[in-house]
Amino acid sequence: MPVSTLNGQPAWAHRTGKARLALWAGWLGLVALFVFCWEVMTENTIWDFVRDAPQQAADIGSRMVPPAWSYMDRLWWPLWDTLNIATLGTLMGIIIAIPVAFLAAQNTTPSYYIARPIALFIIVASRSINSLIWALLLVSIIGPGVMAGIVAIGLRSIGFVAKLLYEAIEEIEETQVEAVTATGASGAQVINYAIVPQILPAFAGISVFRWDINIRESTILGLVGAGGIGLQLQASLNVLAWSQVTMIFIVILATVVVSEWVSAKVRHAII
Repeated sequence: MPVSTLNGQPAWAHRTGKARLALWAGWLGLVALFVFCWEVMTENTIWDFVRDAPQQAADIGSRMVPPAWSYMDRLWWPLWDTLNIATLGTLMGIIIAIPVAFLAAQNTTPSYYIARPIALFIIVASRSINSLIWALLLVSIIGPGVMAGIVAIGLRSIGFVAKLLYEAIEEIEETQVEAVTATGASGAQVINYAIVPQILPAFAGISVFRWDINIRESTILGLVGAGGIGLQLQASLNVLAWSQVTMIFIVILATVVVSEWVSAKVRHAII
């Protein structure tokens, strides 16, 4: 315990002199690092544009009101495409993620040194690349449209679902597995009767939660040509139709709110 002297008597001190000096040196280093990063980030900033930003934002905001309510007739089909992208992409990701999760879990993998590293690599690769980047790559490979969006959402969902699912598999109660194994059950029967019932609530919650996330992500995939309502947003932005942009924002917001409500209800009912 650091102490100091006060009127010749020992007194408690929170830190020693060296500790206080080190603390101040650390704070000074953080401030210097912040200043350096700020200089790097703003090196090419045109400050005249920054000062003019409030006026530009107010001008665009005035053009966005009122929303173009009549434009809604052209948004129903893109909205349907967006829902299909999110739903089918989630389904694709779940189907691939289930075997990957069982290969990645330490208590179910058939090979700790071969199958598990491969499964973990698939999970990391999927989670490392954003769905927008997946869509950009897939549009270049298979062309623009809804299919590129579905595959992009699916590839992004694999890592999310598989990671949470394999963690749930590793946390199961092993006594149930031992009890089923003791009856002479095969490996498939052990998984079906001892593991699946334990992870089913978690799996349902993970799947619904990922679908909710994919609803939000699929709304912007059209910006790179992957279909959905984002394609209409890009078209409206290109012609500076700000009232149409407002209408699209309202539709996206309403869709996300409804999906959040549905997701919460389903998770509550299952879990």
